Amino acid sequence: MNTAPYLTDTFGLAGRTALVTGSARGIGYAIASAIARAGGRVVISDIRAEACEEAAAGLRAEGLDARAMAFDVSDHDAVQAAGKRLAAENWAVDILINNAGNQNRKAITEMTPAEWQKIMDVHVNGSFNCCQAFLPGMVERGFGRIVMTASISAEATMPLIGAYSTAKAAMAAMARAVAVEHGASGITANAIAPGFVKTEFTTGLQQREGFEDYLKASVPAARWASPEDIAPVVLFLVSPAASFVNGQMLAIDGGLLARA
Repeated sequence: MNTAPYLTDTFGLAGRTALVTGSARGIGYAIASAIARAGGRVVISDIRAEACEEAAAGLRAEGLDARAMAFDVSDHDAVQAAGKRLAAENWAVDILINNAGNQNRKAITEMTPAEWQKIMDVHVNGSFNCCQAFLPGMVERGFGRIVMTASISAEATMPLIGAYSTAKAAMAAMARAVAVEHGASGITANAIAPGFVKTEFTTGLQQREGFEDYLKASVPAARWASPEDIAPVVLFLVSPAASFVNGQMLAIDGGLLARA
């Protein structure tokens, strides 16, 4: 039996254009790659232009449809300009993945207001800026998919990541707000909550003495996630298969949050 038509109709993204922020490497790059392999066009976006170009070129070398556009998600005007440029060049965004992030492992009582704000500016304000830039076009066209890269720390945190946890919880709440406000316009908005993923972003944890033992004892899957464990879940959420999944946060944590 030929299952290809069903899979293409259910999970394919032909004719769709996706913007993935923070996608020059790590989870974001894996998400962009998955979307492109499902037939979508992808905009690789990050703060460093050279890294964006290199990542997009890597996808194009595989015959995938990708372009680069560097901007700082925390800069409202820069995001607006990127949205206008993409629309003018016939790359209007149907799928928005708010994935850009930063980290500062410091206790709340030791953080300066500027350090706290920098975390909020990228995660929360960055997601807000991108939604403001790209959501109106989705509403006008009657279709849109938004996914926020939140974290399991939005529900169960650990020392020294208070600002990060707060920001990730806000992103999950923003997904719910967009889902409620725009669900009737053909928009879905959801969040993913990755657990411990082995990327450059978690180098500090990887090098922390005793953390490997903690992870194996605490995560039922007994291993780190890879970016390739995360990307297919996002692909599902932006595909036709998830057209009735809206306002949710889906944990991808190897069972960590399920463990008592």
